[in-house]
Amino acid sequence: MFDIIVVTYNPGEKLKTTLDSIYSQDFWDYRVVIKDGASTDNSLNILRDSGYFDDFKSARTTIIEAPDKGIYDAMNVAVESLKCVESTNECKGGANPTTDKEYILHLNCGDTFSDRQVLGDVNDYIEEQGISADSLNIFYGDQFNLMTKTRVSSAPKINDFALYRNVPCHQVCFYDRRLFDNRGYELKYRVRADYEHFLYCIYEEGANAHHMERVICRYEGGGFSETAENRLKSASEHREITDHYMGRKAIKYRMIMALTLQPLRTRLAESEHFSKMYNKVKTMIYKSR
Repeated sequence: MFDIIVVTYNPGEKLKTTLDSIYSQDFWDYRVVIKDGASTDNSLNILRDSGYFDDFKSARTTIIEAPDKGIYDAMNVAVESLKCVESTNECKGGANPTTDKEYILHLNCGDTFSDRQVLGDVNDYIEEQGISADSLNIFYGDQFNLMTKTRVSSAPKINDFALYRNVPCHQVCFYDRRLFDNRGYELKYRVRADYEHFLYCIYEEGANAHHMERVICRYEGGGFSETAENRLKSASEHREITDHYMGRKAIKYRMIMALTLQPLRTRLAESEHFSKMYNKVKTMIYKSR
């Protein structure tokens, strides 16, 4: 059972693009939560009036329209809406809370699944792992960056240094829903709340991370966290988060990143001209390990 969360604010036609990629999946055991932050562009009503939400889509979709405090607050509201109705012990969408494993993925407006087989392939991969029902897991894959026209591989193994460098973007991560039971995204982190939550899941919840060698999403890029102002904020939050979870190790990793020319590597990774070469080399290094 997959819970696909889409948060929106004045998304325009991007909302339909993202939803089309979800509703066209060959694997049907999913539900969708659209959390709209009180948009003023009438985007949801335009879809409603056009008959877009037919019986098939409506049966598996929850729409929440209310102001929020930003992206991560909207995500928290959407996750909270997934909780079972206590009086009936049933979840909207048909999942049985006592037998079905549920995984949450956040797909931003403008981003899409890479193809129609994503959810089916992820389901097959999870089943092949023979995961214990009691264990907490995150399954993650790779992304295709539309701005640089490049496949971006995620680290195949999650260790302290990999967590320090970065974590897979939330658009490629399927979280066991129970990883949100104790708390959601920490709203004091305006830019890095998803990064902090990934580390929280690993270090405090004891989650296991599994890499799938598959492109999960086509990432639009140029979003909230990539503005000049938010890049500075991101660096500050990254330092605070890593100091909290890694202590003195964070100091060592910070020195390694400086010695290996992190700013230059970041520019190469984000360059339309050099990103393919950079990510190809990075993927080769990952595979050699």
